[in-house]
Amino acid sequence: MPISSKELLALYREMLLIRRFEDRAGYAYTQDKVGGYLHLYIGQEAVGCGFISALRPDDYVATAYRDHGHFIAKGGDPKAAMAELYGKAAGCSGGKGGSMHFYSAAINFLGGTGIVGAGIGIGTGAAFAAKYRGTEQLCLCSFGDGAVNTGMFHECLNMAALWELPIVFLCENNLYAMGTSVERSHAVTNIAARAMAYNMESEQVDGMDLFACRAAAERIYAEVRKDKKPRFVEAITYRYKGHGAADPGHYRTREEVEEWRNRDPIGMVERRLLEQGTITEKQVKKIHDEIHHEVEEIVAFAETTPPPPPDALLEHVYAP
Repeated sequence: MPISSKELLALYREMLLIRRFEDRAGYAYTQDKVGGYLHLYIGQEAVGCGFISALRPDDYVATAYRDHGHFIAKGGDPKAAMAELYGKAAGCSGGKGGSMHFYSAAINFLGGTGIVGAGIGIGTGAAFAAKYRGTEQLCLCSFGDGAVNTGMFHECLNMAALWELPIVFLCENNLYAMGTSVERSHAVTNIAARAMAYNMESEQVDGMDLFACRAAAERIYAEVRKDKKPRFVEAITYRYKGHGAADPGHYRTREEVEEWRNRDPIGMVERRLLEQGTITEKQVKKIHDEIHHEVEEIVAFAETTPPPPPDALLEHVYAP
C-alpha cells in the first residue's frame, strides 16, 4: 500500500530524529560521557524505518550493535536510549548495557549484541518460539554484511529454512565490515544469493530509498505470514561515519562518501513531501528546529537523571 502523506511525514520526522540523536550521541562520546563503544546509524535510516514501520506491534526485532535507530523506530523511548548511552538507571537496559545492548521487552525489541552475528541466533529463536506458540508473529532480524561470514549465519539460515520459521533476515550491507570492504571479504559479493543455498527466497533492495524498503517489507511480511517460511533481504546502504566512533574511516575516499551522500535517504523523503505539497520550505525548517529542541531535551534528561545505585550491581546477573 502507498504510504499516506500523514505517515510519510511521521516517518520523515522519525528518520530526522534518529539522525540528530546519532549526531548528538557522537558528540557526547567525544566528551567521554558515553561509556564503552559507539556505533552510529547515520546514513542507514531508510532501512530501519522502512522495514520496522511495516511490522505489527507484537512482532519481534533482533539486531546487532548498530541498534539505536532500530530501537527508536520500533517505538523505544529516545530518552531511555540516550540515558542508556550515559549509563543511567533510566536507560532501556538499566544503564548496564550501553550502546550495543539496547533492550525492551515491552516493545518486543530483543536487543542489540556486541558479538558479530549473535543476534541472528536470538532472532531465529524468537521465530521458533512464535511458531511453537502458534501466533501470527514474525521476527525481523537485522545484521551487517560482516556477520554473513560467521558460522551463526549459516547455521541459523539452515534451521530457519528446514523448520520453516517466520523470520525475515535483513542484511544491512553498508559495504564495509569494520574497515574491510565486501570485495575483500566475500568470495560472493551478492550476499542475497548466498541465502539461496538454503532454499530460501531472497532479494536485494535499495537501502537508501525509504519507499523501496517499505514496499519490500510489506510484500515480504505478507508472504511470511501466509506460508510461514523465512525470507532473506539484502539492503544496499551506506554509513556516512566510520565503523565506530573512534574510526576515522581513512579506508574510504572522500569522493565515495560524497557520492552516497548525494542519495541521502532523508533528503529523498523531504523532496517527496515538498513535491506533493504536504509541507513547505518554512515547515521543513520548523520541523528541523523542533527535532533539534527535542534532542536537546533528550540529552538534558540523560545528563541529569541518576546512575544506577550501588546495590543494583548484582541485579540481573543470574536468572532466578
